[in-house]
Amino acid sequence: MADLHVHPDRLEIHLTRAEKALALRREDIVIPRDSISSVAITEDPWIWIRGIRAPGAAVPLTLSVGTWKFHGGKDFLLIKGKQRAAVVVDIAGEEFSRVIVSTPHAAKLVETLRIDADDLPADGEPIE
Repeated sequence: MADLHVHPDRLEIHLTRAEKALALRREDIVIPRDSISSVAITEDPWIWIRGIRAPGAAVPLTLSVGTWKFHGGKDFLLIKGKQRAAVVVDIAGEEFSRVIVSTPHAAKLVETLRIDADDLPADGEPIE
């Protein structure tokens, strides 16, 4: 499972080797905090998927990993399992318009992203 780290200036999503292989991606996801326009928790991340997979891997209602292209841009998905909460991060002006990540620590991630950047430790706070 990917590791999520919140730093004062960015959110980092460190993908495992398997996730990188499934997503056909070499780099981890880095989102500047000032580019995040909204963060929400959802119990059903499957309804948030928009567009078509390109590139990535998908098994309906079980696994979605990779890039989904839609008319307005691209989303990155890392959704695993049928009954797991996920975080939906809307982003402005970056590679992806939205990132959806399933995590058992969704509430903590949202809470941490709402804290002022001055309150976070300098090395970043790991979420998972």
